[in-house]
Amino acid sequence: MGEWAGKIAELEDSKLAEVCPFRGIRYNQRVVKDLGRIICPPYDVIAAEQQKIRYERDDHNAIRLEYPMEQPGDNAKSNRYTRAATTFWRWLEDRVLQVDDHLTLYVHDHYFVLRGEGRRRRGLIARVRLEPWYRGIYPHEETYSKAKSDRLQLMRACHASFSSILALYQDSTRGVAEVTSKVVQDKPIIECHCEQSEAISLSESHLIWAITELGLVRQITELLADAPLYIADGHHRYETALAYQEERMREVATFTGNEGFNHIMMELVDFNDAGITILPIHRLLRGAATSSLAELRSELERIFAVESIPLSEGLIGNLKGKMPGGAVLGILGLERESLLILRQRQDISVEEMMPDNRSQAYKNFDLSILSHLILDKMLGFAESKGDIAYTVDINEAWQAIGEGEYQLAFLLNEPRVDVIKAIADAKDRMPRKSTYFYPKLPAGLIINSLD
Repeated sequence: MGEWAGKIAELEDSKLAEVCPFRGIRYNQRVVKDLGRIICPPYDVIAAEQQKIRYERDDHNAIRLEYPMEQPGDNAKSNRYTRAATTFWRWLEDRVLQVDDHLTLYVHDHYFVLRGEGRRRRGLIARVRLEPWYRGIYPHEETYSKAKSDRLQLMRACHASFSSILALYQDSTRGVAEVTSKVVQDKPIIECHCEQSEAISLSESHLIWAITELGLVRQITELLADAPLYIADGHHRYETALAYQEERMREVATFTGNEGFNHIMMELVDFNDAGITILPIHRLLRGAATSSLAELRSELERIFAVESIPLSEGLIGNLKGKMPGGAVLGILGLERESLLILRQRQDISVEEMMPDNRSQAYKNFDLSILSHLILDKMLGFAESKGDIAYTVDINEAWQAIGEGEYQLAFLLNEPRVDVIKAIADAKDRMPRKSTYFYPKLPAGLIINSLD
């Protein structure tokens, strides 16, 4: 333990995260002609049916690395993780995958469509030195241990990460934006189009440019040297990388701090980027006691101003992640053919009813209010243990209630970036599955070796 603590101390000299160029691993576009058929969403949004479809789509699909299929007879020595490793090393040997020649920062323009509106999110793909939480790197929501175990086994087998963590930073001087806006005038090294990458969007496009010129690389890394990073999507992967780093540090005879396992690949996006899109994750509940449901309306009225709005397809379609009139949240299923809207009352402080040990921003966050005051206190439903499903699609929630699959649907507002930052700055965390940063970063565009 003493030796490990000493090694950690060596890494804790710097107060902020270190952003570095790296030699990314990419598909050889002379072998793989259509990258749009090859890249895939990250593991946590791939259903079993989609996993099978992507396996069959192409022998080189990144699903075989990011989320390999289980097979009958899998055991400790032969399983989906070992198959991913075998595939990864074979593709490197066969030059299906190639390591870039130069240390590089990658500019990524991610084009997508949401509710008929075209958008673009611009990010910078880099290696970031791993640090304990709050030493320049801030989480914003709680995590599940099961997902971390799965990703750790994949890292152990492959010694690589196949998709980037999404992180936000404040480009206060606009210096990074000035550099990247010039870089994107050149020809991209990757350009691909994907049909229906996620169910929400019909299509996505990706353009990537390489920054290899030493002066530009230094300029960007110096601009980011004083910028805290806020994990947007990828908390599980970051915590997994910390655990993997600890394992690998125990194995090395001479620790330098420059080993690949001391870093993780991130895509860094400016807080002010117009393409940042955060979808609310609505809750679907079943298994609540009939007596609790019968009393819920009156319980809600003790704390909130409650309004019933007649349901229509037009109403549901027009919500678009925002409840009417500044409401805290909406509820489907409690009143037949109605959407209940909850608003805070002037004569009651909801904040004072929330746990004392949480930040002010947390206490006023709509999902925190739902979790503590409604699910826990009114329904006796601990979200971590209850029969709760999640969806970003309001129409899907409405359908689930209409078909009787679930009793209630709690509809939430789109989380705001400033609220996420405030909760993270307070060293607090939102409840699990609070935010869905859309679209997800794909696996397979750039791969990072951990050796």
